[in-house]
Amino acid sequence: AITRSIADQARTIRIPVHMIETINKLVRTSRQMLHETGREPSPEELGKFLEMPLDKVRKVMKIAKEPVSLETPIGDEDDTNLGDFIQDVNAIIPLDAAINTNLREATTKILSSLTAREERVLRMRFGIGMNSDHTLEEVGQQFSVTRERIRQIEAKALRKLKHPSRSKKLKSFLDN
Repeated sequence: AITRSIADQARTIRIPVHMIETINKLVRTSRQMLHETGREPSPEELGKFLEMPLDKVRKVMKIAKEPVSLETPIGDEDDTNLGDFIQDVNAIIPLDAAINTNLREATTKILSSLTAREERVLRMRFGIGMNSDHTLEEVGQQFSVTRERIRQIEAKALRKLKHPSRSKKLKSFLDN
């Protein structure tokens, strides 16, 4: 009962008791073979000795590894941790975040210079500020008009946006 309790609670990540027993068996055998041969046994040798498939030996050895804390100090000084050296690939670069915010604000400002109907049509058609873009048919149903009328409204709004007084405000985002 004591061994089971230790097996259940001793690790950061809980491993089932039957797997702990397999790990212990593997460790004991490894120590014994190290003592006899004077070197660490290979996974193949352990598998053969224990009559266990090689992939299971590798799996058990992988599970047996203790997790490493991201707070583990690195070097002689205590001010650097392992986590400081791990790159967060999902983090947004501050410059990109600022550019995206400015682009969103500029787009909103320019769209607000159109009529409310034109703005809403463009927002729906291109999915601006929405989860997805919409077809001419879907937008037409929202406004109770035909898809051809929506196409005309969209074309007129895009022509307005191409005018230099409006388009120059977005040109700088294209250069980047």
